[in-house]
Amino acid sequence: MELVGVERVRAARKLLEGVTRVTPMEHARDLRKLHGGPVHLKCENLQRTRGYGADVHLHGEVLEETLAEAIAFGERTGAVFIHPFDHADIIAGQGTVGLEILDQVPGVRTVLVSTGGGGLVGGVASAVKALRPEVRIVGVQAEEAAAYPPSLAAGGPVRLREMHTMADGIAVGRPGPISYAHVAALVDDVVTVTEESLSRAVLLCLERRKLVVEPAGAAGVAALMQHPGAFEPPIVAILSGGNVDPVLLLQIVRHGMTAGGRYLKLRLLVPDRPGSLASVLSRVSELGANVLDVEHSRVSGSLALGEVEISLALETRGPSHCAEVAEALQKAGWTVV
Repeated sequence: MELVGVERVRAARKLLEGVTRVTPMEHARDLRKLHGGPVHLKCENLQRTRGYGADVHLHGEVLEETLAEAIAFGERTGAVFIHPFDHADIIAGQGTVGLEILDQVPGVRTVLVSTGGGGLVGGVASAVKALRPEVRIVGVQAEEAAAYPPSLAAGGPVRLREMHTMADGIAVGRPGPISYAHVAALVDDVVTVTEESLSRAVLLCLERRKLVVEPAGAAGVAALMQHPGAFEPPIVAILSGGNVDPVLLLQIVRHGMTAGGRYLKLRLLVPDRPGSLASVLSRVSELGANVLDVEHSRVSGSLALGEVEISLALETRGPSHCAEVAEALQKAGWTVV
């Protein structure tokens, strides 16, 4: 199979002038500390993707069902079916991101790419490897939807039996033959990340970069957080999408805060006398923790006479702050359970 070459990617770049925008490159100083050198984020999540006049038909719970209906629709209506990742023109178009990376960060040594079907990482690799073969291209997949590691081990596309991930944008159960050929020939490595790392990456982008990124689009950042020191800087991670529902985003942020140790739940046994609850809440405030929920109970078989139980749900700054709060409450004379 003939792979997409850099000249085809350059032709796609010319064709796309005035349609797509050259997205900015953000320097991530907090991630630099984890890898000992510059880390940049390619903000493809800021690429314009709606309002082109298309009619959208929703069908299927997983990608394979959607693709089957799209093919059937084309057969019924005469519409042209364009595969979302397993098509040479798509790979060439996505490869233009690789050209932009080389323009914006000429000294780049590692490029991390969110990977589902493999069109984006294959296209980026086609462009970058042709011009800078020493640059390492790494695909990043969600651990619970990673079809490439078993496929590469088997020497061809392998279908996953099941997938469970918040990163639905890269939840592809089986690579296509065209995208697989590009990944197998040009991509240096494919790593996986956990659901906890994905949610923490979304939270980091929102909190530190002021960028809304969907879990699939933040997979490269998740890899940087989960695998410190594993990639040679200067590093570029592509933020490949910002398509996330606000309600889902709220759930992901809460998941990320939990995974990052930003929530603390504990129970205190305190004397049953006026002012005890107020004293506890006052001390929590002094420690800089935010109270999310309080439950005050005198009815429990485990309580001694003259004792009450106070259950607290707190928002903290992280794991070390959690330990600091628990230790301070214990030293104040209350029993921390």
